[in-house]
Amino acid sequence: MIYRIPFSQYSYCRMQEQFHNLSDDNLNRFMKEWNGPSDCMLVQTSGSTGKPKTMMAEKRRMLASARCTCDFLGLKAGDTALLCMSLNYIAGKMMVVRALERGLRLISVPPGGHPLAEIGDDDVIDFAAMVPMQVHNSLQVAAERERLKHIRHLIIGGGAIDEALEKELRHFPHAVWSTYGMTETLSHIALRRLNGPEASDYYTPFSGVEVSLNADGCLVIDAPLVCKSTLVTHDVAQFSPDGRSFRIIGRIDNVVCSGGIKVQIEEVERLLRPHIPVPFMITKRKDAKFGEAVAMLFEAAPDESLLKSICEQHLPKYWQPRYYIPVDRLPMTGTGKPARHEAEIMAGRLPC
Repeated sequence: MIYRIPFSQYSYCRMQEQFHNLSDDNLNRFMKEWNGPSDCMLVQTSGSTGKPKTMMAEKRRMLASARCTCDFLGLKAGDTALLCMSLNYIAGKMMVVRALERGLRLISVPPGGHPLAEIGDDDVIDFAAMVPMQVHNSLQVAAERERLKHIRHLIIGGGAIDEALEKELRHFPHAVWSTYGMTETLSHIALRRLNGPEASDYYTPFSGVEVSLNADGCLVIDAPLVCKSTLVTHDVAQFSPDGRSFRIIGRIDNVVCSGGIKVQIEEVERLLRPHIPVPFMITKRKDAKFGEAVAMLFEAAPDESLLKSICEQHLPKYWQPRYYIPVDRLPMTGTGKPARHEAEIMAGRLPC
């Protein structure tokens, strides 16, 4: 079922009254907490690098984050936004906050793999946020693909956008963006364009956001409007010649130190993704000879020699997996990201 919620610059009390009659329990719970006496709201991290954890987010900073996104994209009161992500996580919560802050008309659909399935062809959507899986699924259905193409600003986050998906979106008529951010920054603090003449490999930070690199090459974020303290990330980054835009190489804790050679897990996955015919994930495993070694988890049951042959063709020698481990299902978080910690555990306990 689709819920259409016209937001406007009413008092929070008036908005609470509007939500009272909605049958969407998650939205009701969100608005009850948002309109409650506390200046903060409980949010949960995705758990992509370990166990999910909760943190308290200041509502005023959530509003500031919403304002940054709306200003960057030029969204205005009366524009239509699509909520198709779970309100258990910051991405879904921030879609509602953006609607509140900017006076957007919000269309809410249950979170799922095909968020545009119930959207009418006459519905004009100015702004939507999706994870890569939702975008991929929508592209497979002709009617949903057309609806996706007509979204004026589509932002994609919560997971890596592979080359095949990026290629599919390259010639879309409206703006498609990849986001960079995390729960601690109350959603994204930078966007990069995936299509049109402005397409880039580098993220552009919002106004008021300063980024730098520490001694380990990890991105440091100073965004006082949304984060009260400077945030040192685990993301290894590289700046463009302008010294402000940046691209992410991978996470520093996703490095395999194998026989003195440092191998970035995400870079291995990026090189292999166009060629491996089954779902896979690169992780690391303790190794008596090399200390650590590259391991590949994979679903289904192709001839292992085929996987080894592909890796030998497309990877430097010391990046090639030493272990190939079949699994029933790759470990993923609730937001569709690789569960890296669980992958390491699986690689260590399963037979090779």
